[in-house]
Amino acid sequence: MNLTVKKKISEIVIAFGHEKILSTHKTTFEITKEIELTERGDCIIATGSTKGAADLSQKFKQAAKREGAHITVIIESGGVREVVKAEGSQQLLFSHPNDLVVRKSDYVCNRTIAIRADKAAKDISRKLVRNMMNPHQEIKIMFSVESY
Repeated sequence: MNLTVKKKISEIVIAFGHEKILSTHKTTFEITKEIELTERGDCIIATGSTKGAADLSQKFKQAAKREGAHITVIIESGGVREVVKAEGSQQLLFSHPNDLVVRKSDYVCNRTIAIRADKAAKDISRKLVRNMMNPHQEIKIMFSVESY
């Protein structure tokens, strides 16, 4: 009998809102260490992040690169919570020092930490987005990866 053990590894990222957050991008959302934001950054949902892709633990990165890895992103702010389901990929690089990007597509670059997500910035609840528009509002993002 072959018993396969499922591993769950989590990362917590703390970031803050910004008055220019639009959260209207149709295919991605991004959390960044940067504290300045322009209207062109319509995928950004949080700024001043404690981590970029390169800062995630080696255990998280290894698990997310396994075939069949499931990634859950929980975004919380001001008592409002959003859950996003996505997938890992062997192609993930985890090398960007500032940004964490979750994509609906299969596209991978050094900022990408999950693909095939069921939500992008535009799909996030507008109540949560209103919280994200407050520069004093803390935003907690938990990334969990489950793999075999």
